[in-house]
Amino acid sequence: MAKDTVAGDVISPSDSSDGHVVRHRTRSIGHLSNGPDGERKDLDAAQEGADSDDAQLQAEFGYKPVFKREFGYLSTFSFAVSISGLFATTMTTYSYPLAAGGPAAAVWCWLIAGSGCMCLAFSVAELVSAYPTSGGLYYTVSRLAPQKYVPVISWITGWINLLGQIAGVASSEYGAAQMLLAAVSMGTDFKYEITENTTVGVMAALTVLTGLVNSLSTYWIEKMTKGYVIFHIAVLVSGCIALLVKTENKNSASFVFTEIESSSGWQPKGFSFLFGFLSVAWTMTDYDATAHITEEISNPAKKAPWAISAAMTFTYIGGFLFNIVLGFCMGPSSADILGAYQPVAMIFYNSLGKAGGIFYTVCGFIIIKFVCFTALQATARTFFAFSRDRLIPFSHLWTQVSPISGTPLTSVWLSVVLCILINLIGLGSYTAISGVFNVCAISLDISYCIPIACKVIFGQFKPGPWHMGRASKYVNTWACIWTAFVSVIFILPTEYPVAADTMNYACVFLVAIFVFAYLYWIVRGKQFYTGPLVEGYEAPQEAVVDARGSGVSGEVAEGKAVEAGEKEA
Repeated sequence: MAKDTVAGDVISPSDSSDGHVVRHRTRSIGHLSNGPDGERKDLDAAQEGADSDDAQLQAEFGYKPVFKREFGYLSTFSFAVSISGLFATTMTTYSYPLAAGGPAAAVWCWLIAGSGCMCLAFSVAELVSAYPTSGGLYYTVSRLAPQKYVPVISWITGWINLLGQIAGVASSEYGAAQMLLAAVSMGTDFKYEITENTTVGVMAALTVLTGLVNSLSTYWIEKMTKGYVIFHIAVLVSGCIALLVKTENKNSASFVFTEIESSSGWQPKGFSFLFGFLSVAWTMTDYDATAHITEEISNPAKKAPWAISAAMTFTYIGGFLFNIVLGFCMGPSSADILGAYQPVAMIFYNSLGKAGGIFYTVCGFIIIKFVCFTALQATARTFFAFSRDRLIPFSHLWTQVSPISGTPLTSVWLSVVLCILINLIGLGSYTAISGVFNVCAISLDISYCIPIACKVIFGQFKPGPWHMGRASKYVNTWACIWTAFVSVIFILPTEYPVAADTMNYACVFLVAIFVFAYLYWIVRGKQFYTGPLVEGYEAPQEAVVDARGSGVSGEVAEGKAVEAGEKEA
């Protein structure tokens, strides 16, 4: 490929010598406006006007706008904050650092691991600013990798990201069910016994509720999202103050910052300490969820990356302080707290009494439900974007947008069904379903590092309005190193000795994801997939066929022949 072409730019078809479609790439309008310093300048006058964001989406990225741009600065920031769900996700994951090394592990693991997560978040924000489409980082690969590698890298990146998002929604819904039932149990003075069957049943009902909320119009979703961040901050701040005021016998500073008491069984303690990274790594992930709603954000090249970086900064600092407060107020023994169904809920119960414990547990439930609302919204948009580019079977079904709500309803309910089916694993084994939850953060972070690595290695990146300048390469490199390291921690059993009920099956699910993505590429993808599509031209019917001579899948307009072929497939 010529040096002055950029992978993924506007494409025109022609026949190659072997009969396959060749995608010629020329610089799009957005790249024609790049100045000598590599920064994107304003679109020219032909694209400016009341709907310049939609003009850029269609002219530069080749996608026809179908969503209303209702999200502004506050609602986008609130959306990005809701993805982490700091207060609630800390409640559901606090047992990891507590078992790994006690309260000191929770504090220092958050500080150390959070710095690596921040590098990854800033790297993602930089890519989102340059390529603000619903496809997210899957799409960016087509702009950052050499042309001959674009199809397979985009395909695998997309599937890893999508499956990670589905696992993320499933784990959040399961956590929401656990938290709601913890509040119910607390209300009965812990006489009510929670079973896995009950948890799965409540999870299914809550997932349907999430689907109903996401069936509303973008206008109402934006209004709901806007108020979330205010509620979250109020709960976090008031909860910390209440604990500090009402806890009579606080722990000493040496207990909070230096006491290492591992109950994981792993030796030495320094190795066990590493498992404390899991809490922050699970909380600070899914950075690209905001990218998947960029086609619903006004001026997304600026607002989306700003929201990602600001939200993760809030999560990093807020989480560090929250863990310190929990350490001071948890009581003299972490073992007593670990025995509870929800350790953080028990801390509130012990310090504030029954009413206070129930109140903040219910607040945690509301917050994690907002995580579910926003995560499912992002997942549905991912299904839509991937179907638009023909990655998903029966793609013509998942690209349909409701004329009433303006949202991709079929993608929403596909996401709901898949999340419920995944969580049915919990009926057979909680240990197995925990592996699904762990693989969420691994697969998402790996899908981010693929385009980040392409950016560093191949040097084809054209910055958007939000970028890190000279620091970018160093931040990107450390983000990839950190992700590789923490991914290994994520697949190891957190308890020793390892038995059937303590095994971490995340490694099994991670291998299954890679095998599925690659085999599906071999069996079907490589027959037709050449990377993210560009709408607007008619492809010759005889040129766009798979190995069997039938039309390839895809609702998006590579040409009318493709659409017809998909519906026959």
